Amino acid sequence: MNESRSARLADIAAQADVSEATVSRVLNDRPGVSESTRQAVLTAIDVLGYDRPNRLRPKSALLVGLVMPELVNPIFPAFAQVIETALAAEGFTPVLCTQTPGGVHEDEYVQMLLDRGVSGIIFLSGLHADATSDPARYRVLRERGLPIVLVNGPVPELDAPFVSNDDVTSMGLAVNHLVQLGHTEIGLALGPERYTPVVRKVQGYRAAMREHLDVDPAHLDRLVTHTVFSLEGGAAAAGRLISRGVTAIICGSDLMALGAIRQARSTGLRVPFDLSVVGYDDSTIMAFTDPPLTTIRQSVEAMGDAAVRALLDEIAGEGTPRAEYVFRPELVVRGSTGAAPPR
Repeated sequence: MNESRSARLADIAAQADVSEATVSRVLNDRPGVSESTRQAVLTAIDVLGYDRPNRLRPKSALLVGLVMPELVNPIFPAFAQVIETALAAEGFTPVLCTQTPGGVHEDEYVQMLLDRGVSGIIFLSGLHADATSDPARYRVLRERGLPIVLVNGPVPELDAPFVSNDDVTSMGLAVNHLVQLGHTEIGLALGPERYTPVVRKVQGYRAAMREHLDVDPAHLDRLVTHTVFSLEGGAAAAGRLISRGVTAIICGSDLMALGAIRQARSTGLRVPFDLSVVGYDDSTIMAFTDPPLTTIRQSVEAMGDAAVRALLDEIAGEGTPRAEYVFRPELVVRGSTGAAPPR
């Protein structure tokens, strides 16, 4: 909707046969307007194809979209459970939209959600986390007045609240732990470079390696490898890093860490005696893998609750600070890390 606000007011006033001042009172939900006049204005808005302000939309459905990449990585179902439970407790019905390669695109899901009159959308690790994607898709939603919250992937200057794990601190915790165990050749296995959380992890890793080990930047380049966030990606990254002489690998996800352990074993290395591996997320089953995985725990419950609270405040018209809420991670030490092997 590109018309100016004054033009919209005039159109709606003419359609409803009321004054522009009356339209303004209805749009701002102010008193002094009869119910019949209010309904006439709302009908005019609908007939003209304009979007009602969120507070004036029908409240019968109370749907909220939750858009995430997939459900294979157990961290995503964990987030979904927290967010859906928090929404249901407030009387909202969550609509889960997950993407798969070659399946429904995020933009198609968003259009489906808009067609169903959702009250708002929470995006978790979606296209907003991809620095190469066009952020205009989110600006359009905000221009429509739709409340949105973005988790793990801020978009500069977008009028929305953001919720993120502290990726820089995460890498500092992992590097410090491994250095304390005597490791100096510490590799980093991550997904594609275009994702904002990946960029931040690299920054945190480089800073921690320089702080603790004073590693030459050129050497650090050899210790960082990018594949994909999967078991296969972790195995491929581990193969490269093992060939470069690392004794420890920090991975960008728990799935990658499990792939790295599998690759290490296929080459005859023992975890953690020959190679230490650190995951990222602390998915539910990681305490029961072989060996139990040392990992960086995202504050899933706190982050999910914060995302829901921010969205509900937006839906209520209260607004939230346009800032990034960054949650501190926790290092969970288990059996996949140990003392560095003798050199």
